[in-house]
Amino acid sequence: MTTETTIPTTFVLIPGAWMGAWVWENITQQLRTKGHQVYPVTLSGLSKDADSAEVSLTTHVSDVLAVLEDNDLHAVILVGHSYSGIVVGQVTDRAPERIAHTVYVDAFLPHDGKSLLDAFDEPQRSDELKQIEDNGGRWPAPNVEGAADGHGLSKEQAEWLVARLVDHPGRTVTDPAVMNRLLAEQEATYIVCSFEDSDDVAAMRNEPNWTFRKLEVGHWAMVAAPIELVGLLLESAEHSE
Repeated sequence: MTTETTIPTTFVLIPGAWMGAWVWENITQQLRTKGHQVYPVTLSGLSKDADSAEVSLTTHVSDVLAVLEDNDLHAVILVGHSYSGIVVGQVTDRAPERIAHTVYVDAFLPHDGKSLLDAFDEPQRSDELKQIEDNGGRWPAPNVEGAADGHGLSKEQAEWLVARLVDHPGRTVTDPAVMNRLLAEQEATYIVCSFEDSDDVAAMRNEPNWTFRKLEVGHWAMVAAPIELVGLLLESAEHSE
């Protein structure tokens, strides 16, 4: 059961790979209508025709830190989807005084010295690295079938999504994360959508600072089930009070 916080809250929304702030439009509108402050972010190299040659994982962490610092944000609910779990986890590690609660939406978790692709088994990792190399250093976005297959999207939703995706800066998924504190120390919610628990995610279920919720809607929850996702984000805000 979800609850809705009545206290105005600041949400910073970070999209996963291949996407920009646009993917949060429905979520942003709902949260603002309820009186909350919302900052959806497009990370470097993720806008159309953006140059991503120099974009690294550190660049993306710095992008989010800049949003927090430039807007003097505190008591933030920081939300990361998929790839951006690696980003928001590091941001929370760097600026814990600004983050009240971190929400991982079907997301990868950061581990010191490990990249996103290190979460894959060797055959898949090698295949993804080859795709990045063959694509000029960018991680190619999925096609309509890849986006829709088993992920809870209608054909129309998948077409809407894929038409807006851009290839992702490859270094961001091959660079290792840098963590100064234990991930278990974060006040966090993990929303499971399509990812079956990996060993590292499953381990967080035993941590008292972590809450787990489930949306059986496929990987693209902000597209397939925006109302339900907003409910869980508001519940996360309640946990931070």
